[in-house]
Amino acid sequence: MSTCATASRDLDEPLAGTAATARTWLLVEQSGPWGAKALTSSHLDPEVGRALEKAAEGTGVRVALIRRPGRHADCYAPTRHQVYVAHTLPGRTWLRSEVTDDPRRLLDLDFTALGAGDHGGFGTPHTGAPLALVCTNGKRDRCCALLGRPLAAELAAAGEEGAWEITHLGGHRFSPTLLVLPYGYAYGRTGTHAVKEILAAARAGRVITEGCRGSSAWERPGQAAELAVRTSTGEETAEALTVVDTEGAAPRWEVTVAHSDGRSWRVTVAQGASRPPRPESCGAALKTPARMDVVAVRQASASVAQGASGRRRP
Repeated sequence: MSTCATASRDLDEPLAGTAATARTWLLVEQSGPWGAKALTSSHLDPEVGRALEKAAEGTGVRVALIRRPGRHADCYAPTRHQVYVAHTLPGRTWLRSEVTDDPRRLLDLDFTALGAGDHGGFGTPHTGAPLALVCTNGKRDRCCALLGRPLAAELAAAGEEGAWEITHLGGHRFSPTLLVLPYGYAYGRTGTHAVKEILAAARAGRVITEGCRGSSAWERPGQAAELAVRTSTGEETAEALTVVDTEGAAPRWEVTVAHSDGRSWRVTVAQGASRPPRPESCGAALKTPARMDVVAVRQASASVAQGASGRRRP
């Protein structure tokens, strides 16, 4: 039986503008099995999971569970939990880590501040390899397990110390899906060789656009617009581009993308429908998922002041 990932790949569904949106990621290690809603259906205390979900609502913070690739039997549940917090807004990116024996302590964090880019002194700066987070949660969609778990295992076997499994990145039909931190770029339909190149680029502060779904720092129109500017200019520096303004509403937006050197571009993005119908998840009804199509990329005549935060205007 065909999977949702097979259908999406065969229909050449575009990847740009499909990344999960999060200015800040809070990742909590929790081995053992994961349910479809992992924060409340894993060995993490479900009361803590529910409280973390509630604390993150509307703050720009996305909470997910992670675990090392490999076996996940109950007896391997750790007494200590690795925690990462990453902020992905260009020019202000950071990745910090801490180990805790009580995830309940994370409820003391100021989630509003985290979403705005203020870590409040949490943990210590992460100085290791970029994090390669592969979605493997087969309880949400079997493609994530069938395609994601082998990829995560291959990365770990190849010595990628930043390789982790993660509970959910959205877009099951683009499996195997990957999020790279600290810069927050998501990828789809990734193979081991491609991921190694992506991580090598991230270590050098660069972004590879092939297979990229977009930066989680932006809403979907901004993701597509920023990638379009990268493609048209050949810009690879990770923190060079910022989405400073988004005007309009579905199905059409005008997005302003600024470069750190003062240049800027106006990008027209239109929302279309992916046809013919296909399943967005395995076993789901056939639908025509929204897609972000870049209609035009035009360099602006005047520079756009830096320091804007990707605001949207109706």
